[in-house]
Amino acid sequence: FFQTEVFLYHSFLFCFQQFLELLKSMTSSSVVDKPPVRRVAIFGGTHGNELSGVFLVKHWQENGSEIQRTGMEVKPFLTNPRAVKKCTRYIDCDLNRVFDPDNLGRTVVEDIPYEVRRAQEINHIFGPKGSDDAYDLIFDLHNTTSNMGGTLILENSRDDFTIQMFHYIKNALAPELCPVLLIEHPSLKYATTRSVAKHPVGVEVGPQPQGVVRADILDKMRKIVKHGLDFVQLFNEGREFTPCTIEVFKIMEKVDYPRNKNDEVIAIIHPKLQDQDWQPLNKGDPLFLTLDGEVIAYKGDCTVYPTFINEAAYYEKKQAFVITVKMKLTANCIRSSVLEQNAS
Repeated sequence: FFQTEVFLYHSFLFCFQQFLELLKSMTSSSVVDKPPVRRVAIFGGTHGNELSGVFLVKHWQENGSEIQRTGMEVKPFLTNPRAVKKCTRYIDCDLNRVFDPDNLGRTVVEDIPYEVRRAQEINHIFGPKGSDDAYDLIFDLHNTTSNMGGTLILENSRDDFTIQMFHYIKNALAPELCPVLLIEHPSLKYATTRSVAKHPVGVEVGPQPQGVVRADILDKMRKIVKHGLDFVQLFNEGREFTPCTIEVFKIMEKVDYPRNKNDEVIAIIHPKLQDQDWQPLNKGDPLFLTLDGEVIAYKGDCTVYPTFINEAAYYEKKQAFVITVKMKLTANCIRSSVLEQNAS
């Protein structure tokens, strides 16, 4: 069920990365000048049935005063309008998985999936991905049916600007928790909608059912975006952000439901695991429960932290939850290079 060799390999990588982060923290006293962040987009409706982002983006398209900041262009954008209209996750395929070179460079023919065509349009407007012309920052707003609270998703453990932003947001929201999920992994490849930007930021807030909007969940998402934009404005105005360290949950592997020979799910999330996102999971703790009452337990030797537990959208992806480990990331002291530009 859990491959010991694979886990040991990932544990080694985890320890080595911790060592590198410690070394970085010991040598990160100098200030790193970063270019100002001038073009920001806020994506809603990447999945058409995740309604907090849909409601917020539509509202900001009508009245964007609360998201505008001096010295920035902030563009609210509905990413998958056909899926939003049908209140479904997607039309042909998952928009949040097709921003890879093959799909972005695919020839447009009549039967090309709608989301692939839409990805190319988004890449044209906000990219091209990986280029100097790409947008500086994209907030991509998502809801989850899992009990994840207000979660920030980080794609690059070496992105000092985004780590500093997350540190700012977490402090602004305290004492309310704001976990950070690091999806950087050598074999679990993501090609997210937000990855078009130089600094991609995922915002995942739950629990909220698909096709439903809850005021408390929407408000939590709204606050995260507000604090993120406040950070960008302060950075652009020249504030120096001293070295900081944040705790993150690094994704290690995806875990499927137990299945029979016909590939049908034969056990469900155990009640003691349900809604326990970000909580420690130890050897012997229950994972699944069959309808005959058999308990399937966690057999790993290391304490891990599951999340995306029983996410409704992931049944089709054969994913019951993901396993993460805790680690620390340290960001260098940063400031906007706009000050140097003004001085010259």
